[in-house]
Amino acid sequence: MRNNRAEARPNDEIDLIEVIQGLWLQKWLILAVVMLFALVGGAYAFLSKPVYEATAFVIPPTQKDIADFNYGRTRESELEPYSVKYVYDVFLRNLRAESLRRNFFEEYYLPSLNESERVGPQDGLYDRFSKDLTVALADKSSPDRFSLTMQSNDPAKAAEWVKAFVDKARVLAEGEMIESVNREAEVRARNLAQQITTLRESGERVREDLITQLREALRIAEAIGLEKPPIISGNLSGEVSANMNGELTYIRGSKALQAEIKNLEERKLEDPFIKNLRALQIKQAFYRDLSVKPGDVAVFRLDGPIEMPDQPIKPKKALILAVAILLGGVIGIFVALFRTLCRHSRELRSV
Repeated sequence: MRNNRAEARPNDEIDLIEVIQGLWLQKWLILAVVMLFALVGGAYAFLSKPVYEATAFVIPPTQKDIADFNYGRTRESELEPYSVKYVYDVFLRNLRAESLRRNFFEEYYLPSLNESERVGPQDGLYDRFSKDLTVALADKSSPDRFSLTMQSNDPAKAAEWVKAFVDKARVLAEGEMIESVNREAEVRARNLAQQITTLRESGERVREDLITQLREALRIAEAIGLEKPPIISGNLSGEVSANMNGELTYIRGSKALQAEIKNLEERKLEDPFIKNLRALQIKQAFYRDLSVKPGDVAVFRLDGPIEMPDQPIKPKKALILAVAILLGGVIGIFVALFRTLCRHSRELRSV
């Protein structure tokens, strides 16, 4: 019985030589499968639309680029100067903003599609657009260098859209910065105007108080019959002169007091006599007229030109063909091996 089992085991197995022989006998089948996959892969590679990719690299502006943003902004003016990082962060925030992406999708992407391409929900079209347009860190070693890439079947359109998207982000960032500068200057000018108004009101009250004081001194001078200031010599002269604006104002004499009161009452403009008023007016005029022109500032720099791509990134024809041939060879071998095993099984059953 043991000998029968030992003799039967080899009959149930197929050795490597038989497998190789079986594959060789079916070499035309394997080749046909490889050719079929190669034809399918080649058709996909050569008939599918090529995809081009345009890229823009952005880096921070220089200190010179943001100089006009900081015009008049000093610690003495209580306005903190903007840093390069702050301005660049404003640009990056607009570049990556969902609102800009959605606006660009509606203004550029949707009008470029034909009727058949617009079939389906807009969310699906927007997801496809979001995959075609990406903003990412260009290099981990340069944390402030970002790339904007756009994929399209038209190389000219890809480059044009990258330029348009970057320009839209620039306009938004510059507008935000200029609005911030103008708003702060406007607030500063309004505060200074309030200080000027307060000084003028204070100056008017001081003039009225001075007139009241001089009238009182005039009554005293007229009561004692003092028309002209007395001539006082020696050390007493200096002491009396020092107090002629206080309790001894009447010593100026009635004529001088009458002239001074008349002058104060007929004074039409008090501004020249208000201390620090002119300095505040100069500051107010500066902030009131302060304006930043978009052409005089920059919120980013392009690291290299935006060029129209001349080679598609997809489909990779050589890779697709190689994968198709390899896959066809593997499947062809499996088919041939399966047929060999099936034939061997039939032969065993027929014994």
